[in-house]
Amino acid sequence: MQIHLYIDEDTMSRSLMKGLRARGINVISVFDEDTVGLDDATQLELATKLNRVLCTSNTGDFYQLHTEYLEQGKTHAGIIFVSQQRYSIGEQIRRLLNLISEKSAEEMQYQVEFLSAW
Repeated sequence: MQIHLYIDEDTMSRSLMKGLRARGINVISVFDEDTVGLDDATQLELATKLNRVLCTSNTGDFYQLHTEYLEQGKTHAGIIFVSQQRYSIGEQIRRLLNLISEKSAEEMQYQVEFLSAW
């Protein structure tokens, strides 16, 4: 199954959403779900419940949550970290498309990926 994305408010861009959707990617954001301002743990729980890979630039907090999930035997659908480096929207889309074309939703379970690697 193809990766479905959940974009948090740290990474949210209307241009990014529009570009991904135009390329057939199933993507929603905190704005679509009316979850702006919820804490990171709640955002990860929601992404997991929706079976969506969380896409964020909040690496420190979400990597810590990922580690806690693993230690507690909890599952999540995956996390993609967008580096603090500034990528253009086009570059973010290209890298996300590369990742999505190479990894399935099943392969992203419990995993983290750094967009800079794609």
